[in-house]
Amino acid sequence: MKTFIETIIKALVDSPESVNLNEIVGERTTVYELRVAQSDLGKVIGKRGQTARSIRTLISAIAAKHGKRVVLEILE
Repeated sequence: MKTFIETIIKALVDSPESVNLNEIVGERTTVYELRVAQSDLGKVIGKRGQTARSIRTLISAIAAKHGKRVVLEILE
């Protein structure tokens, strides 16, 4: 899942080398902390948060098929 998320985010941003994705695995939930360059933050979030919402929905749907819960946090 981590590679999948990185691939999506790197395709959206101008500075793919600045993408940093940390994975925190818990008993029931996996949390991904995403950090991108400040200049790319708007591209990841999108207008009115639409891009971020779409990415989170896609990731949640994939995780649900595997019986898991995944949370994507976009950090500044």
